[in-house]
Amino acid sequence: MKNFALLCILLSLTISSTAQTLVQPIAGNISYISGNSVYVRFGSTENISVGDTLFFKQGEKSMPVLVVDNKSSISCVCSSISGVKLKVGDVLSTAQKVIKDTKSMKTEEVAGTLAVSDNKIEVANAEAAATNKKPSNSKKNVYGKLSLSSYTSLSNSTSGNNQRMRYTFAMNAEDIGNSKISAETYISFVHRDDNWSDIQNNVFNGLKIYNLSVNYKPIESLKITLGRKINSNISNLGAIDGLQVEKSWKSILTGAFVGSRPDYQDYSINLNLLQFGGYIGHLYRNKANREMKTTFAVVEQKNKGATDRRFAYLQHYNALAKNLYFFGTAEIELYQKVNGEQKSTFNITNLYFMLRYRALRNLSFSASYSARTNLIYYETYKDFVDRLLEDEALQGFRFSINYRPVRKLSIGVRSGYRSRKDDPKPTKNLRAYVSYSNVPGINASATLSATLLETAFLKGQIYSLRLSKDLVPGKLFGSFSYRYVKYDYTYTLGNALQNVGDLNLTWRVMKKLSLSVAYEGQFENSFSYNRIYVNLLKRF
Repeated sequence: MKNFALLCILLSLTISSTAQTLVQPIAGNISYISGNSVYVRFGSTENISVGDTLFFKQGEKSMPVLVVDNKSSISCVCSSISGVKLKVGDVLSTAQKVIKDTKSMKTEEVAGTLAVSDNKIEVANAEAAATNKKPSNSKKNVYGKLSLSSYTSLSNSTSGNNQRMRYTFAMNAEDIGNSKISAETYISFVHRDDNWSDIQNNVFNGLKIYNLSVNYKPIESLKITLGRKINSNISNLGAIDGLQVEKSWKSILTGAFVGSRPDYQDYSINLNLLQFGGYIGHLYRNKANREMKTTFAVVEQKNKGATDRRFAYLQHYNALAKNLYFFGTAEIELYQKVNGEQKSTFNITNLYFMLRYRALRNLSFSASYSARTNLIYYETYKDFVDRLLEDEALQGFRFSINYRPVRKLSIGVRSGYRSRKDDPKPTKNLRAYVSYSNVPGINASATLSATLLETAFLKGQIYSLRLSKDLVPGKLFGSFSYRYVKYDYTYTLGNALQNVGDLNLTWRVMKKLSLSVAYEGQFENSFSYNRIYVNLLKRF
């Protein structure tokens, strides 16, 4: 009996010390972008912490793009940690994490959150995590969003007043009718009140199809894609209009594609811009389920049958080490045509490296380097190839550090440096901020920041204060910010002073329906600019 009691005590202690809850990745949408801040709305932010990383999915791969600076119950204010260009409506997600039993220990993130699983993020799981309910056993195969946005600008300057409307539809349908066929799309239509005639002449002046594709997987190791889609293994190539085939053998994958490039002026289909190529890749996953992947591709691009560009592309990401993530790309030009003379070449034209390291649970660093030259399409740009060849590479560095000394306090510094050989001066910027997530007395989050900017043409100082608060918890979120901006010009007399304020309200009308209204006023010595943004978002 004594041994049985001792066994029970030991068993209870073991269960107490290892009880954990697996929190699936939580999906959210970018609702607003203002300056250096990106606002991401979730169903709930209960399981999201300041300092967490948000990821953007490109094809089958997730890339770290934002870090959470502040949050409310349904929204996060974030800043960029990568060079990926984001827009309103983009879907981001958190990493999968384990939360230990709060009765016996504090919540902590799973080691290696940067090694994000490539599994699909299901909206059903995200909503269940947001409401602390168990997800349904039935899998939801179709999810997406439909949004309507209005951008109105009112000014007493020569630019006058204008309004821009944007309609966006995004959908992902997996295993349609329990088949092996899936489809996905991301389409937007944008028009201004003064460009209807341009759109009537060419609908693609307003209509932009970023993704419209059908995928077929007859077996798990074979994927066939038809339509317009970015291939995550050769993401720098951009969208491919045509046929893509990928086959994998354990850790080795190969792929090929044939089709065309979107038109470089209006992003429509242009069959004159034929392109084809192939790639080979290797995926390695260690015992801790962390992985690295390398892809090498060779691409030929045509313009009316003539070679426009021929290049090789190398892409590598590595998350094998705990709390360390690396991503890098390189492009090598293999073809050149100058003064009618064609020849093979081997010139590295574009490099990008990004490294992020979480030294401690509350301390992280990131750094990136880029060296970019003009991409030369020898047929498309044949009238000014000589001038493009003379341009020097544009090099840039970015560095950031984020530290949370205590639970509700976050401090960060971000800096950037960019230069070209012929520039009179390099472009430099430095931003420091401090954020507190629950200011006593007003129960609001506050962020204070300062930015110093220097280019060849001006020096600038930007100081800002932002307050955000759940006005009605879980239903209505509001924020207010003020920025003082001063620019001193290098080659002209005088300076420019700006006082900028913005107000944002987000109303969660229903579980999958939200309405956002934002106002930004910019006031200068002689002119004022007023911008109003309204967004209605329906998820399904």
